[in-house]
Amino acid sequence: MTLIFDPADPEVRADPYPVLGQLRRQDPVHWSPLLKSWILTRYDDVKRALGTGDMSPDRLTPFYDKLPETTRSTLAEVMRYLTLWIVFRDPPQHTRLRALVNKAFLPGTIAGFRPEIERITARLLDHLQPDTEVDLVAEFTMQLPALVIMGMLGVPEDRLQDIKAWSDDIMLFVGSAQNTEGKYPRARRGAVEMAGLFRGLVQERRAAPGRDLLSLLIAARDEQERLSEDELIATAMLLLFAGHETTTNLLSTAMLALMRNRDQYEGFVRQPELAGTAVEEFLRYDAPASAMTRIVRVEHEVCGKSLKAGDRVFAIINAANRDEEHFENADRLDLSRNPNRHLTFGQGIHFCLGAQLARLEARIALPMLLTRFPSIAPGRDAPVWMDALIMRGLRALPVKLGASG
Repeated sequence: MTLIFDPADPEVRADPYPVLGQLRRQDPVHWSPLLKSWILTRYDDVKRALGTGDMSPDRLTPFYDKLPETTRSTLAEVMRYLTLWIVFRDPPQHTRLRALVNKAFLPGTIAGFRPEIERITARLLDHLQPDTEVDLVAEFTMQLPALVIMGMLGVPEDRLQDIKAWSDDIMLFVGSAQNTEGKYPRARRGAVEMAGLFRGLVQERRAAPGRDLLSLLIAARDEQERLSEDELIATAMLLLFAGHETTTNLLSTAMLALMRNRDQYEGFVRQPELAGTAVEEFLRYDAPASAMTRIVRVEHEVCGKSLKAGDRVFAIINAANRDEEHFENADRLDLSRNPNRHLTFGQGIHFCLGAQLARLEARIALPMLLTRFPSIAPGRDAPVWMDALIMRGLRALPVKLGASG
């Protein structure tokens, strides 16, 4: 029987792990006619694909070059900025950009935002009423990371709904949404609007610098003249987009996993100090970015299959993180799991720049949420999953909050 991996299938979208497990065991280097791509599912193969020079992260350019002229015209402004994102660039451009952005993302800078993260979390929790049913995504897990990264970049809080709308539009292009009508014009709108916001903020920060990340990026750019104006705008867009989309997914799927594993839920409520290992396990168990895409640069073999230059590869993080060869009881949620060498943040030079921030937000927010509402349960309606291959998250998570703690 031929295995078919169809990420648009609602059943696969809700629970991809059975078919990913089959692929990992029976066809770990799988050619998908549907996606016209290789699907890698073993831990070792995914790690190598993400951490070596055999693959390029620039998946946008070859995709764009094959589009009809009218579609390329629609996406020209999207490509203007997204091709400058660090996550899609190879050395030496990647090396230059990463070195500069690192100056604004020093560990001490991120740790210094802890009080602000705690303040925003408490404020959002204060708006939740005990013994009610709410959509946890809309009321908490979306707002918290968005407000945090907006604050770090100096974006006014009253732009929250704009930011969310623009991010959703951009994700239609970079997140591999399968079936959305008009996704390219929407992606263009999102990119143009977000770029316009940052172009205005850059002018303001040049006139009156602050202590925010955008001011730090401007200072680094102006001091060394190593960022073009478009690269500066694109980097700010990336930090805003990636800084909340993935953390929203992490918080949402973590709560869903806890509700479906009551022993782990109750253990976490009793021992919030488990937050460190718990967050690592949430990252492994249902990663917020299900896959990373690479383009083969150098022809090579994997498990006897020949991957040719130009081939597209989906390195499935969520399959690798359930590989029984590397994780005992891999399909079990274990909040005390240690060691936990998941691949969620990538490997090598493209290791996620925002890993420390995502971890910090989750380690703060989840214990605060469960301390305030220790008896959260599933709501009447089912969770709604995103229609995406790259991203893995929930559009809606109805819950019953129960009494406050």
